[in-house]
Amino acid sequence: MNRPASDSLLAPGPLVLAGLIFIAALTRLLPHPPNFSPVEAVALFGGAYFASKRWAFIVPLAGLFVSDLALAAINGGTYATWFSGAGIWLVYLCIALTTALGLNLRGRVSGARVLGYSLAGSVLFFLVTNFGAWMADPTYPKTAAGLMAAYVAGIPFFQWTVLGTLFYSAVLFGGFALLRRRVPALRAQTV
Repeated sequence: MNRPASDSLLAPGPLVLAGLIFIAALTRLLPHPPNFSPVEAVALFGGAYFASKRWAFIVPLAGLFVSDLALAAINGGTYATWFSGAGIWLVYLCIALTTALGLNLRGRVSGARVLGYSLAGSVLFFLVTNFGAWMADPTYPKTAAGLMAAYVAGIPFFQWTVLGTLFYSAVLFGGFALLRRRVPALRAQTV
């Protein structure tokens, strides 16, 4: 059975998308404020543009995994223990959920929609990961007050999550829009 070129990761369109996602994911290795990260933006971007839903989920998760491995190799110690905790699975779940959000952008990408979905992805990440912190961290009582304390403790990081997601969304979506105008093959092989 012949698959369409857009379903192959080696076609020019998907290859460019994957390259942009991996480059963005690797910017996590650069110095940055806590949570100023491309992870939510790459998930939205993958969901919005990969014609293959399978690649829309696999590539952002793989980009995150490769950058996590690199961070563990560089930082060792505490960061390397990240792989043995439950927190990593919540982050990866958030990326998958944000990719699913990005599927709603398919064929309807606009500045306002990317802004709205970027904010929604940031809020989703905040709610899920801080809920996980409440569940896993014994310093938070397993009460409504303890849950609120976990969310309050996450507020300083939330601003950076929002700013990072907005910045990387602007770079990815804006940069790809410019590329699509100059390279017509990218339009035919992406959503």
